[in-house]
Amino acid sequence: MRIVEASNITTLVERLCIEACCVITDDIYNSFKTSIKSEKSPLGREILGTLIENADIARSERNPICQDTGMTVVFVTMGQNIQISGGFIEDAINQGVRQGYQKGYLRKSVVSDPIDRVNTQDNTPAIIHYEIVAGDEFHITVAPKGFGSENKSGLKMLTPSEGVEGIKRFVIDTVSQAGANPCPPIIVGVGIGGTMERAAYMSKKALLRPVGTTNPDPTLQQLERELLDAINNLGIGPAGFGGSTTALSVNIITGATHIAGLPVSVNIGCHATRHAEGRL
Repeated sequence: MRIVEASNITTLVERLCIEACCVITDDIYNSFKTSIKSEKSPLGREILGTLIENADIARSERNPICQDTGMTVVFVTMGQNIQISGGFIEDAINQGVRQGYQKGYLRKSVVSDPIDRVNTQDNTPAIIHYEIVAGDEFHITVAPKGFGSENKSGLKMLTPSEGVEGIKRFVIDTVSQAGANPCPPIIVGVGIGGTMERAAYMSKKALLRPVGTTNPDPTLQQLERELLDAINNLGIGPAGFGGSTTALSVNIITGATHIAGLPVSVNIGCHATRHAEGRL
């Protein structure tokens, strides 16, 4: 049994909140540079250049990449041989969010109730997902999610007879209807299978896969490629001003499902798709 101190979780989450909001990951940053070379629109190339400049300033000055510093989504991978000492894990995570958003001068965007809509003033509570694994690993990914992109995500309970063509149609229609609102070039996370809520979880987790990596399943790899080509042929382009770079990547995760179901969720990440990870 390995002991992880709650105070260390708080310190890690605090750091990751600031890092995620201020530093675009290398895979996305490098994808901007690659896309400039292939982007057909002069205005699109100019916008991609501006995104790179913004990312450089945010990184060097530790300023937020975007004014919407999001609702904090936390993915925890924890081995079954881990014991948390000195406090409750969720309290430790939320304290880290509280401290990170305060110390990083990050916008607090969370309301305590969807009807009364009173701001909690510290960006808590976080949305926390747990995955229990064998061993004594403890890994956290902090992924602040702005709602310009979150509001344009979608879920549909397809029937099995709609098949792959139905999946493609729903993904492409969701991106097309989103237009410029999620701040393209976007990353498209797709969850297929499970139940309604499992598909949504898979689509959000899919956003964490590095841009430029390929799906290990050849069938899904081909589907991702076809969807990316179709989405980039929509012509929405960087910032929605037209062009051939509407999306940087389409990432799919699938899971077992019921014989009568084909749940499909699309979670759209903005051009920054912010996240940072660490271990204890």
